[in-house]
Amino acid sequence: MQEQLHRILVINPGSTSTKIGVFDNEILIMERTIHHSAEALADFPTIPDQYRFRTQTILETLDEEGMNVSNLSAVCGRGGLLHPIEGGTYKVNKTMLKDLRKGILGQHASNLGGIIAYEIAEGLNIPSFIVDPVVVDELDPIARISGFSLIERKSIFHALNHKAVARRYAKEKGRAYKDMRLIVAHMGGGITVGVHLNGRVVEVNNGLHGDGPFSPERAGTVPAGDLVELCYSGKYSRQEIMKMLIRQGGLAGYLGTTDTVKVEKRIQKGDGPAQSIYEAMAYQVAREIGSASTVLSGKIDAIILTGRLAYGKEFTASISGRVNWIADVLVMPGENELQALAEGAVRVLNKEEKVKTYTAGK
Repeated sequence: MQEQLHRILVINPGSTSTKIGVFDNEILIMERTIHHSAEALADFPTIPDQYRFRTQTILETLDEEGMNVSNLSAVCGRGGLLHPIEGGTYKVNKTMLKDLRKGILGQHASNLGGIIAYEIAEGLNIPSFIVDPVVVDELDPIARISGFSLIERKSIFHALNHKAVARRYAKEKGRAYKDMRLIVAHMGGGITVGVHLNGRVVEVNNGLHGDGPFSPERAGTVPAGDLVELCYSGKYSRQEIMKMLIRQGGLAGYLGTTDTVKVEKRIQKGDGPAQSIYEAMAYQVAREIGSASTVLSGKIDAIILTGRLAYGKEFTASISGRVNWIADVLVMPGENELQALAEGAVRVLNKEEKVKTYTAGK
């Protein structure tokens, strides 16, 4: 039986750009990055106010590329900051649009993904979706306990890429994702290590400003007592502390750059401190993977290293050398966000997966 053809438009809004792709099922046939000038965006008081402007630029770009929107089967946008939800593909509904526009967990460019997808799809009378947003929360109850009664551990991670590479690996093995026991380490500006058990990420470090390995931008887990002393030293404001933890931590704090290519070049030229810090980052990722392996009692199908840092052969080799005794280590570099969005839409359109409904507060 011939596979039904679904043409999908996928949209991934960034702060000053919008990445779009057109897929025939899971095959990319067109990809563009639309750059928006600071002057053009300055006309809009809030991020949601940009949706008409960005929608128009997307439609104009598709027309320039000779893409007839009437041939689309669905539109899929990057998921934004919604209430915590389980992983999967969600149809954009009125409740989701309200929360995205309101910015219930903050204003972020990714909030535009669902809004623009709905705007384009509604005019064509086709469905619009989001897939595995960063607010995916499938933590086991025991994983939420931090040890400090006033603070609960949160699930904030690179859910889209985590789930996509896990599903691809399962498919390559001829198995269902829901039957796998995996550890996935996404390594980019932030680093998150997740435990995938039967289709759910039951344990993962908070990749924004919580715990886990340090990364090119994030400080990761730091000694709590020393951090408290620093906060009350009078030397830094709350904003300065947060910036040092989230944007100027990790490689940025130690080496003054988040560019790992530059760091590797410095190491090649004999920069000892750069080598020590880079090795420490790999060490912390390996340590986090080792810790995560206890959640699965050591019974693990595979460890997957992904994200842009996975392109670094020496970096991944350093991690693999410390953890390959636990399970086979696979390197699947890159983020492939457009591909992951298209795959999520196709699974629903092919009825391989049930579409999910977003409900406020769920």
